[in-house]
Amino acid sequence: MLAELEQQYEQAAAALAAAEGREALEVWYRDTLGRKGSIYLLTRQVGALSAEERPAFGQRLNEVKAELQAAYDEKLALAEGAELQAQLAAGALDVTLPGRQPARGRLHLVTRTLRDIYRIFGDMGFQVYRSRDVETDEINFELLNFPPHHPAREMQDSFYTTTEGVILRTHTSGGQIRAMREYYPEPIRVVLPGMCYRNEQVTARSEMQFTQVELLAVGDDISFADLKGTLTEFARRLFGADRETRFRASYFPFTEPSAEMDISCILCEGAGCAVCKYTGWLEILGCGMVHPVVLRNGGYDPDKYFGFAAGMGPERIAMLKYGIDDIRQFWANDLRFLEQF
Repeated sequence: MLAELEQQYEQAAAALAAAEGREALEVWYRDTLGRKGSIYLLTRQVGALSAEERPAFGQRLNEVKAELQAAYDEKLALAEGAELQAQLAAGALDVTLPGRQPARGRLHLVTRTLRDIYRIFGDMGFQVYRSRDVETDEINFELLNFPPHHPAREMQDSFYTTTEGVILRTHTSGGQIRAMREYYPEPIRVVLPGMCYRNEQVTARSEMQFTQVELLAVGDDISFADLKGTLTEFARRLFGADRETRFRASYFPFTEPSAEMDISCILCEGAGCAVCKYTGWLEILGCGMVHPVVLRNGGYDPDKYFGFAAGMGPERIAMLKYGIDDIRQFWANDLRFLEQF
C-alpha cells in the first residue's frame, strides 16, 4: 500500500506541476484531493491493512495530503495574481483624464427666499425666533383676538389633533404671543418663520401646508409710519430699488388698523397684465398695528407699548419673483423644477 501511495503522490505532483491557470488547478484538486480524488480514496483502504501497517501508512498519507495541499495553495495564489494583473492591464485607467463631476445638492427655492428675508430684516435689527408647529387653540386663536365661533376662524380651516384644544398651527402669528411673553418687558424685533397647515383644497394657488414668515416689533415709540417704512424698504431690497409699493386697508383680528401691501407688477411694471389682473399691482403681505388685546395677552400694557406685525408667504414671494404659476411645484420634489434655481 505504501508503494501505491508513493506512486499516486508522484503522479499527482507531476500533474500539479503541469497544471496552468485557475480552471486547470480546480480540476486537479477535484481529481486528487477532492472527495472522489485519487489521494482521498486511499484513506478508505486503511481498514484493510493490518494493525502493524496502519500507523506508518496513515502517517505517510497525512504527509502526502499536506504537501500536495500546500503546493496547490501556492500555485493557486500565483494563478490568481496573474489573472488580476492581466485584468488590470486589459482595463487600465488613464489617470490623466478629468473625472466626472459629482452631482451636487442645492438650496430649495423656499429656503433661498427665506434666507433673503432673514438677511434683509437682519440688517434692520430683527432676529429669527422659532415657534412650535403644534400649537394650542388658545395661542393660535383666542389670545390673538379670535374668540370662539368668531367668523374669521372660518378663513383658516384647521387640522385638529386627538388631544382636545391642540391643533397644527394655521399661521405663525401665534408665535407673537410666545415671543412677547418671553421678552417682556424688553423691546422686540423678531422674524418668526415656519410651516403652517390648513385643511384646504390643493390648487395651483393654495396648498394645505406652506411656509409663512411673521414680523413683530414692539416698543414704546412705534408707529404706523415705522411699519410702512420697514416694509417699503424690505420690498425694495427684495424686488429692486425702483419697486413701487402701496397699502390698502384690510382686516385682521390681531391688528388694528390693518392693511395689505402691494408692489407694482414685476412682469408688466404696472401697465397691467393677466398676472396682476390688469391692476398693475401684486399683493405680497398683510400687516397692521398690533391690537391692544393681543399686546395685553402678551404681557405688554397697550397704554404704554405699541407694535406692528406683518405676515408673508415665501412661496407667494418666490412665485412673483421668479414667475412661477403653480404653488404645488414647491413640494412636488420634481428635480426638473428644482434644478432650475
